Amino acid sequence: MAVKIRLARYGAKKKPFYRIVVADSRYSRDGKFLEIVGHYNPLLETDQTTLKEDRIKHWMDQGAIPTDTVKSLLKK
Repeated sequence: MAVKIRLARYGAKKKPFYRIVVADSRYSRDGKFLEIVGHYNPLLETDQTTLKEDRIKHWMDQGAIPTDTVKSLLKK
């Protein structure tokens, strides 16, 4: 089972917000996931990002691989 930390899109058309989730790579983008580890709202002026850093570290220690977009959010 290849586990990834990635974004799941929510919100209305043209007003997206994203959940940062831990999911099996075989699941669809907005489908089943293992855990929510944060939120990202690109529409706010400050690009509000909320992260559960301890849970992200736990999943990365277990072998979860963040996507490129999530990596850039983690660097901020």
